[in-house]
Parts: sequence; C-alpha cells; structure tokens
Amino acid sequence: MVTPNQNRTPVSLSSPPSSSSSTPKGLVGVGDELPVDKDRQVGGEKMVGTPINGRTRQAFTVVNGGHDLGPSSAPPSNAGSDCGIIEFTREDVEALLNEKAKRKDRFNYKERCENMAEYIRRLRVCIRWFQDLELSYSLEQEKLKNSLELSQQKCVEIEILLKLKEEELNSIIVEMRRNCTSLQEKLIKEESEKLAAVESLAKEREARLNIERSQTSLSDDLGRAQRELQSANQKIASLNEMYKRLQDYITSLQQYNGKLHTELSTVEDELKRVEKEKASAVENLTMLRGQLTLSQSTQEEATKQKDAFASEVGSLRGELQQVRDDRDRQLSQVETLTSELLKLKESTEKSCGELDTLRIKANELEARCSMQDSQIKTLQEQLAVAEKKMQVSDISVLETRTEFEGQQKLVNELQRRLADAESKLIEAEKLRKKLHNTILELKGNIRVFCRVRPSLPDEACNTDNKIISYPTSMEASGRAIDLNQTGQKHSFTFDKVFAPDATQEEVFVEISQLVQSALDGYKVCIFAYGQTGSGKTYTMMGRPGHPEEKGLIPRSLQQIFQTKESLKSQGWKYEMQVSMLEIYNETIRDLLSTNRPSSDATRTENGTPGKQYAIKHDANGNTIVSDLTVVDVQSVKEVAFLLNQAANSRSVGKTQMNEQSSRSHFVFTLRIYGVNESTDQQVQGILNLIDLAGSERLSKSGSTGDRLKETQAINRSLSSLSDVIFALAKKEDHVPFRNSKLTYLLQPCLGGDSKILMFVNISPDSSSVGESLCSLRFASRVNACEIGTPRRQTHGRLTDSRLSYF
Repeated sequence: MVTPNQNRTPVSLSSPPSSSSSTPKGLVGVGDELPVDKDRQVGGEKMVGTPINGRTRQAFTVVNGGHDLGPSSAPPSNAGSDCGIIEFTREDVEALLNEKAKRKDRFNYKERCENMAEYIRRLRVCIRWFQDLELSYSLEQEKLKNSLELSQQKCVEIEILLKLKEEELNSIIVEMRRNCTSLQEKLIKEESEKLAAVESLAKEREARLNIERSQTSLSDDLGRAQRELQSANQKIASLNEMYKRLQDYITSLQQYNGKLHTELSTVEDELKRVEKEKASAVENLTMLRGQLTLSQSTQEEATKQKDAFASEVGSLRGELQQVRDDRDRQLSQVETLTSELLKLKESTEKSCGELDTLRIKANELEARCSMQDSQIKTLQEQLAVAEKKMQVSDISVLETRTEFEGQQKLVNELQRRLADAESKLIEAEKLRKKLHNTILELKGNIRVFCRVRPSLPDEACNTDNKIISYPTSMEASGRAIDLNQTGQKHSFTFDKVFAPDATQEEVFVEISQLVQSALDGYKVCIFAYGQTGSGKTYTMMGRPGHPEEKGLIPRSLQQIFQTKESLKSQGWKYEMQVSMLEIYNETIRDLLSTNRPSSDATRTENGTPGKQYAIKHDANGNTIVSDLTVVDVQSVKEVAFLLNQAANSRSVGKTQMNEQSSRSHFVFTLRIYGVNESTDQQVQGILNLIDLAGSERLSKSGSTGDRLKETQAINRSLSSLSDVIFALAKKEDHVPFRNSKLTYLLQPCLGGDSKILMFVNISPDSSSVGESLCSLRFASRVNACEIGTPRRQTHGRLTDSRLSYF
C-alpha cells in the first residue's frame, strides 16, 4: 500500500486517450519550462504511473472502471490550508495542462514568476489530489482484499459445513430408512406372532373346554365310585354282624355239647334219644360250619373288593389331581399369552407412533434439505461475486508474497532466538539448582525430596478420582505437589518431587552430588520416611534380582568406588569400612555379627547374647556404637554381599497393609578415610543411609501380639523424631534427642554439621490420604529446619578403626 509520505516516481499527466492533441510542450526556460517538484513532472499523453514496488498504476479511466469521474464521483482531497477542499475533473486537468503562459510583457520577470508560481501551486494541488485519490484506491483495494480473504474463508468454512451437514443428513436419512425397514420387518413379525398367538389361544380354549368336559365326566365317575364304595362298606358291616352272631351261636353249641358229654354217664337210658338228637345236632353243626365257611369266603371277597375299590379311588384321585394341575397350567399359559398379547399390542402402537414420528422427521429433513439447497445456490452466487472481486485484487499477490517471505524470515529468526533462549534456560536451571543447594548448605536446611510410588494392581479400581496432582507452572514444576482430601486442596513445595513414573536412575542423579560430598570429607545422611507400603525400602535398596531397579544404597556405593578408582591418578588413597544395624523394639541389633542367631525365635532381646550395644557421643561430634561389627571393604561386590547378609537378618513381618513390612529401622554406615600423600591432605567422610520403619495405624494394620508391640515401638520412635524436628524448627533450648534410640543415634546429623536429605515416600491410594497428608506436613516442617552449616573434616584418622560413628 502506498502512503503519502513515500517517495513516488514521476507521474505524467496529459489529455485522455480520446483526445488527439499533439505532443504537449513542456514549460522550459522562462516561457517554455515549468519547474515542478523534484519528484514530479508534467507531460505525456496518458495518466499512467510507472511501476511502484513492482506494481503498475492504472490509468485514470481504468481505475474508475472505464468511466470518467464526474464532479461528484471524485473523492475529496485536502490540498492544503490555503486551498481547502478541491475536486478535479478530466476537463479541469486538461485545461490545467493545456494552459499557456500569458506573455504580455516578455521582460516583466516578476509577473512571469508570479504566474509560474501560481501555476506550480495549482499543479501541486492537482498532484496532491491524485495522490490522495491513489491512496484512497489503495485503501479500498486493501479492504477489498481483506473482504475477499474473509469471503474465501467463509466460503471454505461454509462448503465444509455444508459437506458435513450433507453427510450428516445422508447418514440420518440412511439410518432412518434402515430404522423404518427394521420397524416394518418388526411390525410384520409382530403381526405374524400375533396371529400365531391368536391361533394358540383358540387351541388353548378348545383344550380348556375338553378338559372341563373330561373333568365333568371324571367327577361323575368319582361320584359313582363313592356310592359303590358306600354300598360295599354297608355290605361289609352286615357281614361282620352276621359273623359275630355265628360265633355266639358256635359258642353256645360248644357249651351245649359239653353239657351233653357231662350228662352222658348219668343218662345212658336216654342214649338213643340223645344220639338221635346228637346226630341232628351234628347235621346242624355241619350246616352251620358250611355257612360259616361260606360267610368267611364272602367276607374275604368283600375285603378284596374293598381293597380294589380303595386302589381305584386312589388312582381316580391321582388322575383328578393331575387333571387339576393340567387345568392350572393351561390357565397360567392362557394368562401369560394374554399378557404377551397386550404387550405386543402396546409395542405395535409404540412402533406405529415412532414410525409416524420418523415420517415427520423425514419430511422436516427433506424441507431442510431443500432450504439447504437454496442456501447453497445463494452461497454459490456470493462465491461468484467474490471470485470477481478476487480477480480485481490479483495485482497485490506479489506484494503479499514478498511480505510473507519477510515474515517467514522473521519467524525463523525468532525460532532461532527461542532455541537459544531455551538452551540458556536449561543452563540457568542447572545453575539455579546448584545455587539453591549452596544456599541450603549455607543456611543449614534439611533438604527434602518427595517420591510418590506407582499404584498397585489391586489399587487400580480405587483411582477414579486422583488425590495427587502436580502443578505445571515454571516455578512449581518438579518441586510442588497438591493433595486433595475430601474436596480440600493441600499444597506443598519441596526441593524435588518425583512422580510415580520416575525411575531409580532419575532419583539417584538428584542425590549423586550429595553422595560425592562424603568422599570430599563431609558427613552425609540420607533417610527415607513414610507410612508402611509407601516404597521406602524400594527407594533405598531396590528390587533384588533386577539390576536396573537398584536402590540408592547400591548406586551410591557404585559411584563411590568408581570415583575412588578415578582419583588414584591424583594421588588419593581411600580406606572404607561398613557397619549395619537395626533398631528393633528400641533395641540395637548388629546385622553383620557372625554370632547372630539364625532365626527370629532364638533371638534375645538385645541381639547377640552377651553383647550390649551402647550409643556414645565424643567431643568431635561423632557417634560411637560400642561392640558393633565394622568390616573393611575394597569393592562393590563385598558391600553387596554384606547388604544381602543384612537384608536376610533384618526383622520383617506381614501385616494387613504390607506383605513384607520392615519392623525395624535399618542404618547403613560407610566410613571413608582418604589421604593424598603428595599434598599431605587428609579427609574423613561418613555416608549414613537409613531406611526407617513405616508408620502405621493399628486399626488398619491389624497387628496383634508381637506385631502389636513392634508397631507401638515404631510409632513411639517416629513420634520422638517428630518431637525433635518440632523443637529444632522452633529453635528451643532443649531438644529431646534421648527420648528414643533412633533420635539419639541421629543426634549428630540433626543437630550438627552434616548434610542431610530426607525422602518422604507417599502412597497414591485414596484410602491412605490421611497418612500421606501427615507425612507431607512432617516433611514440610523438616524442610524448614536449620541445623547448621556443613563442615568438612580434614583431621587425621581415629585410632580405633573398629568404631562406627555418624
């Protein structure tokens, strides 16, 4: 775009192309030449400008669409305060160019100069008017270009939107047709099922009538059988009465026969008569016996008939019960079919309603499609108009491309500067860490690292709402952690925060310089704190059998021995001693003792029988544990063997919170003595690596018996450690180091000139959010403690090399 302040190339102004005037004469000399602006001159035949920035300015008539500007069509122009608003037409310009100088007096130079000045002023006004006109056209062209780009973008967006809408409508129509087809098929299927149900209902009704008829006939048969049974019972009763009478009669006959036998001796005279009577009586008796036999057979037949009737009645009752059961089953089937028929009617009515709704939606979509077609036609027309406008603005493409290339170069330059800034930022972050560590050492603060262990497989279902988050701001990235408890957010900031995906190597890199300080003659103490199952032992020891997951203790020893070998070329010689102990139920146990019992059942209260381990502090601030086993080591393999021996001897147990829970505080001490014979420099450093037992609540651990005593002892010692930290934070005169063996052992570290780093390990499990919050609060107080400036030990070696000290 051309601004009024830019230098312009000479512009020739003359009569329009239609005029056949001769070549115009310039104003040369006094009467023929008119000195115009240095950057402008008058002459030529066409109002055509030379190329400006690679663009050719169009003729006066071309700019106005091939038509001359009338008096009202030219834009207003301020030619100066002395002229006001002046508008020029083609006739005015031609008259101005064809104007001849008046030569009344050839030698009147003053008048000629005034005329020439007036002419030059009018030419300048005209030129300024054309400059403003060109500026307005440039602005209008820029606006048209911008509007064209916006129109193109809108057209592209509209086309994309129309395509998406068309695809969506097509998919909806296809889906509706598919649904309509499926509904029709479903309706046909339901109609067929309805007909089948009606037929089955008719069959069931016929079967029900048949069953009712058979039930009626069976009822009649049952009535007849009952009546026959009653008559048979009456016959049996009469036969029983007859049998009783016959028995009475037989009894009387027997009595009479006895009487006759008794009277036989006395009435011999009447023997014949009696014999006759006797014969007649015998005949009667025989007849009676026959009748008795007949009655007995009749009674047996009646009994058999009674039994047959009873069995027949039982079978009839069973058949009747079966008929009743069949009737009930048929009734239930009829009711089920009736309910299914009602459901089918309801679903059919619902399907018809849905079909009507889908038809209405289809009609609406068709109407919408027609409306979309009309909109597409309108947009196509608008697109054609925009394309016409775009053809007008094609001239500015080259300028835009040049500007784009300049912007691209600027972007590349900015990207290069950004890369330089990022590299400088990384270097500045490294320097910040170094300065931060130096400031902490000068202040004497305890450095605190926080590590969050990964979720366990059985905890995956409880991690729907995460309780732990990590701020991503520049200041808080990698150093802050947020804990959410019942909707309340607790924020903490430490020296370093490790997320669950942090590897053992990444963790060790952050403490490698601290481990190096032990070789430089400093006392270094690193301990892990946290609840049971939060990953303290994994952080310190790692996973056995997995070299890539070695803990801080094996990695620290590997670095120390590697540095020891590299410093031999500088004249340094080192001697190293290792001791390991545990504090179990407020009792010190030597984990490297050769006389240590092999099983927990045979352990005495004080570890090895006959040995008492006492903690003493000397005048130099060293802590001595009497009778503790100290082993000289020369390589990493020797220390690894001792670590394995100590791990097998350490007290562990199973609780509800951890399958293998550490039931004691484990203390690993590496004593380093170095001497440089060429410089007579001596250093003495100590590296203490401590794995504290985990804090736990009795309600969650479910400890009983010995485990209960262990838990109480662990919680007491950790509570004593908390009391010591609070006293140090408040700078109290009395610090209760003697409240437990753990705090008394750590007294030189917490109250002396050591470099201390605490790892606070927390669990991401939502059920442990309370313990995690307590651990983070305790770690925050520890981080605020000032214990003094670390001091390098360059004095000679102690006479007793068997003493383990802090």
